[in-house]
This record gives sequence, structure tokens and C-alpha cells, in this order.
Amino acid sequence: QSQLPDSTLNIFGQTLLDGGTDSQCFILCFSPRTRFNVFREVEPVELPNCNFVKGIEAGSEDLEILSNGLVFVSSGLKYPGLKSFEHDKPGKILLMDLNEEEPTVLELRIIGSKFDLSSFNPHGISTFTDEDNTVYLLVVNHPDFKSTVELFKFQEEEKSLLHLKTIRHKLLPNMNDIVAVGPEHFYATNDHYFLDPFLKSWELYLGLAWSNVVYYSPNEVQMVADGYDFANGINISPDVYVAELMAHKIHVYEKHANWTLTPLKHLDFNTLVDNISVDPVTGDLWVGCHPNGKKIFFYDPKNPPPSEVLRIQDILSEEPKVTVVYAENGTVLQGSTVASVYKGKLLIGTVFHKALYCEL
Repeated sequence: QSQLPDSTLNIFGQTLLDGGTDSQCFILCFSPRTRFNVFREVEPVELPNCNFVKGIEAGSEDLEILSNGLVFVSSGLKYPGLKSFEHDKPGKILLMDLNEEEPTVLELRIIGSKFDLSSFNPHGISTFTDEDNTVYLLVVNHPDFKSTVELFKFQEEEKSLLHLKTIRHKLLPNMNDIVAVGPEHFYATNDHYFLDPFLKSWELYLGLAWSNVVYYSPNEVQMVADGYDFANGINISPDVYVAELMAHKIHVYEKHANWTLTPLKHLDFNTLVDNISVDPVTGDLWVGCHPNGKKIFFYDPKNPPPSEVLRIQDILSEEPKVTVVYAENGTVLQGSTVASVYKGKLLIGTVFHKALYCEL
């Protein structure tokens, strides 16, 4: 896994001319503190019965629950500027079965002669189930910190993923999350405009709001929305939802037959919103959040990043109901990114830490 030079200001400004502490002050003292929620402390909201998922120790940045209770988990993300507990190991896709009494995980074997496992660095994921019940898994991958989408076919009997193809495109330079609308059709967020790590850090510091959403198909690729201060999670049902991390917003768009998007509304929050899951039964949104951006971007084991899960009901109504379902100061769960529900249970994932399974 290649690393950025120590003398380069990385994506979150952790090293500036080899002066990490100075650059942290530079970013946090001069960039608007409200964007990072520097002073936010979490008021705990507990759930009655929570347990760690056995086998997840180095992140569960995104997860996708199928209708039968099987779960794909993206684990082991290395992202410039963020903590990693397994920086010397490739990432992996894990499988869980939420129908089990105490779900554990197994690593899915990836097969396909042209796929480079050694540089696998999975980020956002999404599934698409075809008419013949074939399940395709689409994975945002960052080999050597570039951006690709890896298309896999899930082989349930063999507990494996068959790699079908790698997708690259000039309009997809900095992908974060993805939502599939076909086996090779998807919307994806780019969380930055620039490719250069130094310029990325300035983009974040200045709050340039130049990131975007792109629609991809084999025959057509187009930018469908832009102007985000760090576009992050994306989902669909049937409207399209986009999380704008540094602006603390979730945007709602109407999707048209030609795949373009029309803005409907946005919601503001007092937290950095990451990945969005949609409850297929109720249509509620479940969002993994970072209450304090400073703590997630500048990791301190003595003062770890907190976790927060929001539930949003009736998002299109004049007064959507927003509930903090879970909140914790980081002593239990660090850096929540995603939350999803299945039959009265809540599964919470993190950037680089563990995963929590709770009763609602």
C-alpha cells in the first residue's frame, strides 16, 4: 500500500511541512469551527442490548443488508488522514447473517484472475438484485488511493465474490459512496474535486463546496448534482438522498427517467452526516454520524471520536421527525459511519473501529 510523503499536507491537513501539530491548529483555528463541530460533546443515548460483532476489529465503514438478512460489510478502509488499525493489510468484504442468534462474520473469498487483492481498499458499497435473483455487489475501491468501482457477483453457496469488471472514469476521481440502480448502473458521490493531495487539503480547509454526484452507465456518464462541501453517503428509495458531510446536511432529490435529479429539499443537522440507509419497510432513513469532526479527522486514543445514529421519519413532510437513536462518546464505539435496521435490530458500522449490533 503506497503512502503519501510525510512532507505533503494530506487530505485533512495532518502533516504540513512535517509539522502535524501546527497544521492541525492551521486547519481548525482558521477554517470555520462550525464545519468541524469542534466543541460538540455527545449526550449519551443508550439502547437496551448492544453487543460487538465478533470478527470486526478494523472498521465496517459501509454495510448493505439484503432482504433475507445477509449483510455485506466493507472493512479495512485506508483513507488519507484517517486512522487505520490495519494499515499494512488489504481491505476485505465480510458477510453476516442477521438471522443467527449471535451473528458473526466471515471473510468472503474474492475470485477472478485479474483482480489485485493486495491493493484492495473498499469504501462505499451497494447491491443490486436482478430479476433472476442474482446479487451483484458494487464496491468503491481505492487501490493506491485512486478510485474505481469493482463489480462482483455474489456466490452464496461458495461464500465468494466473483470479480466481473473494474470501472474507471474521469468523472469518478474521488469516489466515496455508491448506490446501484442496475448491475453496471449507479449514482456515486465524489467527496473532493481535486486529485492532488495538497489541493484536496485546501479544498477542505476553504470549504470550496466543489464535490458532486455522478450517474454512471456503460453508455452514458453525467454529473447530476454538484456544489457540496464533501459529498458523502448516497441512497435511493425512490428519491435520491445525499449526505453533505461538512455542511451537516442531507439533500433530497427527485429522480427522473433520464437519471437527472431535481432538488426537493434539504435538512440541517448538528452533526457530520456520513452514510445513509433506507428501511425498506417504513422508508425511514438511518444515518451514521460524526458529532465532532475534529476527533474523527485528528485521532487521539485518549479522546476518541464519538458515535451517533439518527433516524429520520417522513423526510418529505413539512416537519420530518428526527430522533437520536444512539449516541456515545467514543469509549464504546469510535467513529460511526453507517446504521441499518433488520427485524427490530440495529447494526452500526465505523470507519476503522468495531461494529455494534443492538436491539431497538
